[in-house]
Amino acid sequence: MKIVADIAIPYLAEAVCAGWSDVHICPMKPEEIDHEALLDADVLVVRTRTKVDAALLSGTKVRLVCTATIGYDHIDTTWCEQNGVRWSACPGCNAQAVCDYIEEVLNELSASGRQPSVVGIVGVGHVGSLVAEMADRKGMQVLLNDPPKGIGVSLDEIARNSDIITFHTPLDQTTYHLCDANFLSKTRSETLIINAARGGVVDEKALLASGREFVLDTWEGEPDVNAEAVEKARLATMHIAGYSQEGKKRATEMCLEAISQEFDLPILSVDKKVVSLQPISGDSSPGWVERISNQLKAAPRDFELLRKNYILR
Repeated sequence: MKIVADIAIPYLAEAVCAGWSDVHICPMKPEEIDHEALLDADVLVVRTRTKVDAALLSGTKVRLVCTATIGYDHIDTTWCEQNGVRWSACPGCNAQAVCDYIEEVLNELSASGRQPSVVGIVGVGHVGSLVAEMADRKGMQVLLNDPPKGIGVSLDEIARNSDIITFHTPLDQTTYHLCDANFLSKTRSETLIINAARGGVVDEKALLASGREFVLDTWEGEPDVNAEAVEKARLATMHIAGYSQEGKKRATEMCLEAISQEFDLPILSVDKKVVSLQPISGDSSPGWVERISNQLKAAPRDFELLRKNYILR
């Protein structure tokens, strides 16, 4: 059995090699994962940088695709399901890390003299629920919107009444450009928009035209991000809100669980000793989001390099 996996997924190769003697794992850079590389593979494990579709998988042996991410819009799930290829994602794996990012943004805004009192949260899943609890602990009024779950108020009410609006939805046909010119026109002039969900949830051109302040961690067209949006953002980071050692470990274990279920293999866990050998945790002292933002603002064309070299906190 052969697994092809993005080389940047931590702990995966070590766990497979230690626990599954008859399984060969082939770590590869995202740009190396192509149709030819998958011809004799049974499993593909990716991140958001790999587009998984008919062009990549048709004619290969791949039976299971795992993405070590919450989002899965980079996977053509319809094609997979129609062609007998199972797929799995890792919902909630980095929810706490994203919540920590949003909390640090709020802390940095407060330190600069901005004291928002009403936060609107669009999307009340794993991340949004934690953000709501955190904002409530801070004494903020919380407005929720999640129609699929039957939760909260309308988007119009979120737009009209929030000092800060933060998006935590998946990206699909119903959420693409959910934050568009029409939505932004209903917000207050001082409203700040945060997107740490998926790039396409916010229409960046409309955001720039609106004159609203904004904080972006996820971007349209990643890794080729809009340099003007980077420059004008209150804070701009390179899709690292969910990057923590615990979140990455949890995602890897969820992928291992999916593989074990599909191929009837023993369930594996990530060895704590392997985690302890990772580099010292990255910057998480007060002001860390702004420091990362300064790095990206200084070199927006280095988005992917900065993301690749980010040390997990």
